[in-house]
Amino acid sequence: MQTATTGLVLRQVKVGEADQILTLLTPDLGVISASARGSLRLKNKLFSACGLFCYSEFTLTAGRSTWFVDSAQIRQGFHALSDSVENTALAIYLAELTASLAPAPPDSEPCLRLLLNCLYMLSGTRRPPRQIKAIYELRMMSAGGYMPDLLACAGCGRYDGGDFRLDIADGRLLCAECAKQQGLSANLDAGALYALRHICLSEDAKLFSFTLSDKSLARLSGVSEGYLLAHIEHAPKSLNFLKSVLE
Repeated sequence: MQTATTGLVLRQVKVGEADQILTLLTPDLGVISASARGSLRLKNKLFSACGLFCYSEFTLTAGRSTWFVDSAQIRQGFHALSDSVENTALAIYLAELTASLAPAPPDSEPCLRLLLNCLYMLSGTRRPPRQIKAIYELRMMSAGGYMPDLLACAGCGRYDGGDFRLDIADGRLLCAECAKQQGLSANLDAGALYALRHICLSEDAKLFSFTLSDKSLARLSGVSEGYLLAHIEHAPKSLNFLKSVLE
């Protein structure tokens, strides 16, 4: 049985001389593996549409344990990512996260849209890599049911004013004073707290519409990564390399 779908290539594994197994994120099938025979040959009809981070239209045939790519036509290629080591490393990290965390259909469709938007912003250097990383981490965790409680301080009810702390283990927000009473220090300044709320609560169209100082972005980046790692089983293998090139 053949199926037509769109998909973003998250991973390529070479098999033999010219074949590869693709990991695809699709809106209607979720994350799937698909065999693309001969797709590594330059003259093969699948070559241009089966590259890493290519968003393409696929015709697939279902096998017993995998799908097979019958045809593919590229819609969008994010070739500019390769112009920067930082951008390439971040894209690989986002793809690895997606392969392990993407929800099943129909929730895979907004996940695909989020990742495509992040790659678009990244490939055009429209936002700093650390900002895109934090947006994706926090948005993915929120979509997966791990949105932190960002309404107000869990201790005194303060909404803003001064520094705050997000407890990465239980997702509670504490003002600096309440955190100090528990022997904890603040990890968010006013800018980082605003960005945290914006990322988790804003609509898709406004998701990237904020800017941060370097100091606030460093705070946000540390909290978003820590929160992600506290709620997933294994740290992505690509994270260490990404951190080494972002430093």
